[in-house]
Amino acid sequence: MKTKIDQLEIIYRDEHYIAVNKPPGIHVHPTPLSKGEDSCMRILRDQIGQWVYTIHRLDRATSGVLLFALSSKAAGATIALFQARKIQKRYLAVVRGYLGKKGTIERAQKEEKDGPFAEAITEFRRLAKAEVSVPVGKFSTARYSLVEVIPQTGRRNQIRKHFASISHPIVGDVPFGDGRQNRLFREHFGIHRLLLMATTLAFQHPFSREDMTLTTPIPSDVQLLFEKLGWSQNFG
Repeated sequence: MKTKIDQLEIIYRDEHYIAVNKPPGIHVHPTPLSKGEDSCMRILRDQIGQWVYTIHRLDRATSGVLLFALSSKAAGATIALFQARKIQKRYLAVVRGYLGKKGTIERAQKEEKDGPFAEAITEFRRLAKAEVSVPVGKFSTARYSLVEVIPQTGRRNQIRKHFASISHPIVGDVPFGDGRQNRLFREHFGIHRLLLMATTLAFQHPFSREDMTLTTPIPSDVQLLFEKLGWSQNFG
């Protein structure tokens, strides 16, 4: 899924930082792997008329809270918080099958294909379950779980790889997911995106020392899907 936009929704701004609601289908910053595609960094730079510094990343297919710094000093201060695991990230995801009520996935990952393995830890909590009366493969129905995800480390594609590794891939995931499930959501629900959303970023502001909680709402198309699945509670 590729996205063409002219402006990003700004959810927070001060003299040091700016946070946006990243749509799915767009890179955080330019990458040689996808030449010619736009990036949040370029769009935001032109939108506010000044340079922005990347602090963390979200996969192109993932939506939600994305924080940038407005100076190299501010970037360095916040990157240090990420490295010290003093920033809490919360995601929502829809995965195949019924997960247990809560758990932790600890499976080391490589950042690069030929690189070393690095520690990777993802905690999750099941929020809701749903069964869809549509046959998939050898099963007469399809089951799904809505999960709150709190990664303790930030490896590339960590959340997607971790849930795929326990046979509960995220719906809409092309490289790591289940094509039959993805097709079901496209054909029956009109969902053409990865169902992984970064909903919250919480940390202590490095300069003001204020406790910050940046949030984004569940996208309207995903909220409609939740209602169709019987998940009427506000999970944002």
